[in-house]
Amino acid sequence: MNAETAIHALVRQCRAGLLQSCVAPVESGWVVMAERQVLRGYCLLLPDPVVAHLNVLHEPARAAFLRDMAALGDALIAATGAIRINFAMFGNLEPALHAHAFPRYADEPVQTRTAQPWALDWTAAPVYSAQEHGALKQSIAAALAPLHSNR
Repeated sequence: MNAETAIHALVRQCRAGLLQSCVAPVESGWVVMAERQVLRGYCLLLPDPVVAHLNVLHEPARAAFLRDMAALGDALIAATGAIRINFAMFGNLEPALHAHAFPRYADEPVQTRTAQPWALDWTAAPVYSAQEHGALKQSIAAALAPLHSNR
């Protein structure tokens, strides 16, 4: 990969310990809370090293990324009480592998409960802050820890 993306910048910040929203390192990379918390607990899984897309990863790196994505979902359910996790991998805007993990809740407004996350009002979503989201970040990290120690 030659093109610098926002994913590259986030991974660099995680490595340096400078990303306030970094939840935890995982086998395949990093879990970070998203900049806009359009759904409470919305996280990203970032590979380290950064690659263009899932299909350029070879085994066992591909399997590790997908296991980490599933483990992130388990951790989000445990930490947030979500009823399910919506996962997405696109890479069209930021052409580097990353997975979105959106917790979905039983108490979401009826008009948006079945909407895909990009249909939600992102401008009204709170920006990640340690003060507002730090306790949830710690809960997610704690829920991730035992899932990764079993490998």
